[in-house]
Amino acid sequence: MSVNVEKRVDQPGSAEHAEEAWELKERIRESEGVLKQRHGFFTDAYRRATTHLYFEDETLMGFAAARRDGYILFLAVAPEARGKGYGKRLVAEVARDHRSVSCHARTTNEDALSFYEHIGFEVKRRISNYYEDGGDAYYLRLGEKASIREKFSELFRR
Repeated sequence: MSVNVEKRVDQPGSAEHAEEAWELKERIRESEGVLKQRHGFFTDAYRRATTHLYFEDETLMGFAAARRDGYILFLAVAPEARGKGYGKRLVAEVARDHRSVSCHARTTNEDALSFYEHIGFEVKRRISNYYEDGGDAYYLRLGEKASIREKFSELFRR
């Protein structure tokens, strides 16, 4: 069976795919206990961001919503699509337009931290009580010592 993969982009001000992204985020939250944003916060942030989305045969497999400064607000990949390179490709989409890329991740989210470390992010600091529920976060950054294009070029050669 052939799979059709399509990349789409919601520019700031657009929320064409916001509900699909919310539903994917909620599915991940329910099964993994991460991505605990409230609907209003998520929707407002989504509308202000540039969001890159990957669909397989019209089903959302992953998305990355980033601010104008390269800060990733949300990165989510459907559990059944992990290991296919969607996460790397989504971060690369954000990196294409920014000198550096940064984000926060829960200190307890080992899968996310492992992913970010694998593609070259570095933990810059720990922030206590960062999340609304009192959870701690790491602030991570990519692109400080070498250009992002160089880092991703190296990553995709592996």
